[in-house]
Amino acid sequence: MKTENKDTGNPYIPNKCTIIRVFDETHDIKTFRVEFKNNHKPGQFMEVSLPGIGECPISIASCSDYYMDFCVRDVGNVTHLINSKRIGDYLWIRGPYGNGYPMDALKGKDIIMIGGGTGTAPVKSVIEYLLKNRKDFGKITVFTGFRHYEDVLFKRDMENWKKLFNYEFTLDCAPEGKDAKLIKCSIGVVTALIDKADISRDAVALMCGPPAMIKFAAQSLMNKGLKEENVYISFERLMSCGIGKCGHCELGGKYICRHGPVFSYDKAKNMTD
Repeated sequence: MKTENKDTGNPYIPNKCTIIRVFDETHDIKTFRVEFKNNHKPGQFMEVSLPGIGECPISIASCSDYYMDFCVRDVGNVTHLINSKRIGDYLWIRGPYGNGYPMDALKGKDIIMIGGGTGTAPVKSVIEYLLKNRKDFGKITVFTGFRHYEDVLFKRDMENWKKLFNYEFTLDCAPEGKDAKLIKCSIGVVTALIDKADISRDAVALMCGPPAMIKFAAQSLMNKGLKEENVYISFERLMSCGIGKCGHCELGGKYICRHGPVFSYDKAKNMTD
């Protein structure tokens, strides 16, 4: 099966892409890998669709020239049917869209990445970018937070992250059952990991997750001496067209799909409905 990967010049026409791998993450989340030659930046997103069903914006959870990963939660008609797909089936995708994390401008810096829940997906794309360009950056710290152990994403990657970075994850609720003692993690909110971490004042933080997590994590980073302009957050918002035409994702006078989804915190903190 050959993936149709064409530049038609029309931003609304998607590419038909073959699913080459499927990872079961949780009871309602799967990661789909599609064959797609591309050139995207960590933090960008794609519009993923099924003909006759619908389309939705999904963050890119990988950094490859030959494929893309999409972490999809089963929450509606489109995502429900996407999660029924198997290897060899197709997804239709268009993009990439938006401004990602400014990786070129961050070379030589210590990097702190913080992801919460499904917000860990774009963080994973940054991690893979850093792995490919490790010599260009300083100390790398990764913190992820989830509600329960059953909600943890990318378990298959964790041991490798621990070997390569300063990586920790935290759970809101302590694990239970016979395997609870085998699960090595912190219990509590992700800000607790920030508070006890050895973080340089000149480091740069990249975040994605629920608004409450971003608000309190940003404050913890400021308490460590980081400047607001050195903290970047990604807004999770419904971006219907991806190119700033429909207006559905307007926030604080900005279109999240065009001007974001990544903003520095000094700009993002004033963006309200």
